[in-house]
Amino acid sequence: MPGVTLGVGQLSAESELSDVARRPACEEGRKMHIEQILNTKGFDVITARADETVAQAAIRMEANSIGALVIVDGDVAPIGILSERDIARGINEYGPHLPATPISELMSGDVVTCEPKDLIADIMATMTERRIRHLPVIKNGQLAGLVSIGDMVKERLNEIESEASALRSYIASA
Repeated sequence: MPGVTLGVGQLSAESELSDVARRPACEEGRKMHIEQILNTKGFDVITARADETVAQAAIRMEANSIGALVIVDGDVAPIGILSERDIARGINEYGPHLPATPISELMSGDVVTCEPKDLIADIMATMTERRIRHLPVIKNGQLAGLVSIGDMVKERLNEIESEASALRSYIASA
Protein backbone atom coordinates (compact mmCIF):
# COMPACT_ATOMS: atom_id res chain seq x y z
CA MET A 1 0.00 0.00 0.00
CA PRO A 2 1.59 3.32 -1.02
CA GLY A 3 2.42 5.64 1.84
CA VAL A 4 2.69 3.00 4.53
CA THR A 5 6.14 2.06 5.72
CA LEU A 6 5.92 -1.32 7.34
CA GLY A 7 7.63 -1.51 10.68
CA VAL A 8 7.74 2.28 11.02
CA GLY A 9 4.00 2.81 10.79
CA GLN A 10 3.67 6.27 9.24
CA LEU A 11 1.00 7.27 6.78
CA SER A 12 1.96 9.82 4.18
CA ALA A 13 -1.39 11.37 3.34
CA GLU A 14 -4.76 11.93 4.95
CA SER A 15 -6.52 10.33 1.98
CA GLU A 16 -4.59 7.14 2.65
CA LEU A 17 -5.65 7.23 6.29
CA SER A 18 -9.29 7.32 5.27
CA ASP A 19 -8.62 4.52 2.79
CA VAL A 20 -7.05 2.39 5.55
CA ALA A 21 -9.91 3.19 7.92
CA ARG A 22 -12.56 2.20 5.36
CA ARG A 23 -10.84 -1.00 4.24
CA PRO A 24 -12.09 -4.15 5.99
CA ALA A 25 -9.40 -5.75 8.15
CA CYS A 26 -9.74 -9.05 6.29
CA GLU A 27 -8.79 -7.33 3.02
CA GLU A 28 -5.40 -6.44 4.47
CA GLY A 29 -4.90 -10.04 5.62
CA ARG A 30 -5.66 -11.27 2.12
CA LYS A 31 -2.42 -9.69 0.92
CA MET A 32 -0.32 -11.74 3.29
CA HIS A 33 0.99 -15.14 2.29
CA ILE A 34 1.74 -18.35 4.20
CA GLU A 35 5.44 -17.91 3.46
CA GLN A 36 5.42 -14.85 5.76
CA ILE A 37 4.42 -17.07 8.67
CA LEU A 38 7.11 -19.62 7.77
CA ASN A 39 9.73 -16.88 7.50
CA THR A 40 8.89 -15.92 11.07
CA LYS A 41 8.40 -19.31 12.72
CA GLY A 42 10.77 -21.38 10.64
CA PHE A 43 10.54 -24.21 8.17
CA ASP A 44 11.30 -27.13 10.48
CA VAL A 45 8.65 -29.83 10.61
CA ILE A 46 8.72 -32.67 13.10
CA THR A 47 7.52 -35.84 11.42
CA ALA A 48 6.83 -39.48 12.20
CA ARG A 49 6.07 -42.62 10.21
CA ALA A 50 2.68 -44.31 10.35
CA ASP A 51 4.21 -47.53 11.66
CA GLU A 52 5.74 -45.85 14.73
CA THR A 53 3.86 -46.18 18.01
CA VAL A 54 1.73 -43.59 19.73
CA ALA A 55 4.22 -43.69 22.64
CA GLN A 56 7.06 -42.74 20.27
CA ALA A 57 4.94 -39.95 18.83
CA ALA A 58 4.00 -38.60 22.27
CA ILE A 59 7.65 -38.57 23.35
CA ARG A 60 8.62 -36.68 20.19
CA MET A 61 5.80 -34.18 20.62
CA GLU A 62 6.71 -33.53 24.25
CA ALA A 63 10.44 -33.23 23.49
CA ASN A 64 9.72 -30.61 20.83
CA SER A 65 6.90 -28.82 22.70
CA ILE A 66 4.48 -29.28 19.80
CA GLY A 67 0.87 -30.33 19.53
CA ALA A 68 0.97 -32.29 16.28
CA LEU A 69 3.21 -34.38 14.06
CA VAL A 70 3.07 -34.65 10.29
CA ILE A 71 2.92 -38.34 9.42
CA VAL A 72 4.95 -39.10 6.31
CA ASP A 73 5.51 -42.02 4.00
CA GLY A 74 8.95 -43.13 2.88
CA ASP A 75 9.15 -40.26 0.38
CA VAL A 76 8.44 -37.65 3.06
CA ALA A 77 5.03 -36.93 1.55
CA PRO A 78 2.42 -36.12 4.21
CA ILE A 79 -0.11 -38.92 4.63
CA GLY A 80 -1.61 -37.83 7.93
CA ILE A 81 -1.52 -35.65 11.02
CA LEU A 82 -1.37 -36.90 14.59
CA SER A 83 -2.45 -34.33 17.16
CA GLU A 84 -2.84 -34.25 20.91
CA ARG A 85 -6.58 -34.49 20.33
CA ASP A 86 -6.12 -37.72 18.39
CA ILE A 87 -4.14 -39.16 21.31
CA ALA A 88 -6.78 -38.03 23.82
CA ARG A 89 -9.49 -39.74 21.73
CA GLY A 90 -7.31 -42.85 21.53
CA ILE A 91 -7.27 -43.19 25.31
CA ASN A 92 -10.98 -43.93 25.24
CA GLU A 93 -10.75 -46.38 22.35
CA TYR A 94 -7.50 -48.23 23.15
CA GLY A 95 -7.12 -47.74 26.90
CA PRO A 96 -3.90 -49.22 28.29
CA HIS A 97 -2.94 -50.51 24.83
CA LEU A 98 -2.66 -46.99 23.40
CA PRO A 99 1.12 -46.54 23.82
CA ALA A 100 1.82 -49.60 21.65
CA THR A 101 -0.80 -48.68 19.04
CA PRO A 102 0.56 -47.71 15.60
CA ILE A 103 0.14 -44.05 14.69
CA SER A 104 -1.77 -45.17 11.58
CA GLU A 105 -4.66 -46.24 13.84
CA LEU A 106 -5.14 -42.72 15.26
CA MET A 107 -3.90 -40.22 12.69
CA SER A 108 -6.17 -38.05 10.62
CA GLY A 109 -5.56 -39.36 7.13
CA ASP A 110 -7.35 -36.82 4.95
CA VAL A 111 -4.48 -34.33 4.73
CA VAL A 112 -5.28 -30.86 3.47
CA THR A 113 -2.16 -28.93 2.47
CA CYS A 114 -1.30 -25.43 1.35
CA GLU A 115 1.55 -23.71 -0.47
CA PRO A 116 3.76 -20.81 0.61
CA LYS A 117 2.13 -18.50 -1.95
CA ASP A 118 -1.39 -19.14 -0.59
CA LEU A 119 -3.10 -16.21 1.08
CA ILE A 120 -3.36 -16.34 4.86
CA ALA A 121 -7.00 -15.22 4.81
CA ASP A 122 -7.93 -18.04 2.41
CA ILE A 123 -6.12 -20.66 4.49
CA MET A 124 -7.71 -19.34 7.69
CA ALA A 125 -11.12 -19.74 6.06
CA THR A 126 -10.31 -23.28 4.93
CA MET A 127 -9.06 -24.24 8.38
CA THR A 128 -12.15 -22.78 10.03
CA GLU A 129 -14.61 -24.36 7.60
CA ARG A 130 -12.99 -27.80 7.76
CA ARG A 131 -12.13 -27.58 11.48
CA ILE A 132 -8.43 -28.16 10.82
CA ARG A 133 -5.83 -26.94 13.32
CA HIS A 134 -2.60 -27.88 11.49
CA LEU A 135 -1.81 -27.66 7.80
CA PRO A 136 1.36 -28.95 6.12
CA VAL A 137 2.91 -26.53 3.63
CA ILE A 138 4.10 -28.07 0.37
CA LYS A 139 6.60 -26.38 -1.94
CA ASN A 140 7.76 -28.01 -5.17
CA GLY A 141 6.20 -31.29 -4.07
CA GLN A 142 8.16 -31.35 -0.79
CA LEU A 143 7.11 -30.73 2.81
CA ALA A 144 8.25 -27.15 3.48
CA GLY A 145 6.63 -26.30 6.78
CA LEU A 146 3.62 -26.57 9.04
CA VAL A 147 1.21 -23.82 10.00
CA SER A 148 -1.38 -23.88 12.75
CA ILE A 149 -4.49 -21.85 13.32
CA GLY A 150 -2.57 -20.25 16.20
CA ASP A 151 0.14 -19.13 13.77
CA MET A 152 -2.54 -17.54 11.60
CA VAL A 153 -4.14 -15.71 14.52
CA LYS A 154 -0.75 -14.49 15.75
CA GLU A 155 0.14 -13.13 12.30
CA ARG A 156 -3.22 -11.39 12.00
CA LEU A 157 -2.85 -9.83 15.47
CA ASN A 158 0.62 -8.56 14.52
CA GLU A 159 -0.84 -7.04 11.37
CA ILE A 160 -3.64 -5.34 13.30
CA GLU A 161 -1.13 -3.97 15.82
CA SER A 162 0.97 -2.56 12.97
CA GLU A 163 -2.10 -0.87 11.49
CA ALA A 164 -3.07 0.55 14.88
CA SER A 165 0.47 1.82 15.41
CA ALA A 166 0.41 3.50 12.00
CA LEU A 167 -2.88 5.19 12.83
CA ARG A 168 -1.58 6.35 16.25
CA SER A 169 1.57 7.74 14.63
CA TYR A 170 -0.46 9.59 12.05
CA ILE A 171 -2.82 11.06 14.63
CA ALA A 172 0.06 12.10 16.88
CA SER A 173 1.82 13.87 13.99
CA ALA A 174 -1.31 15.73 12.81
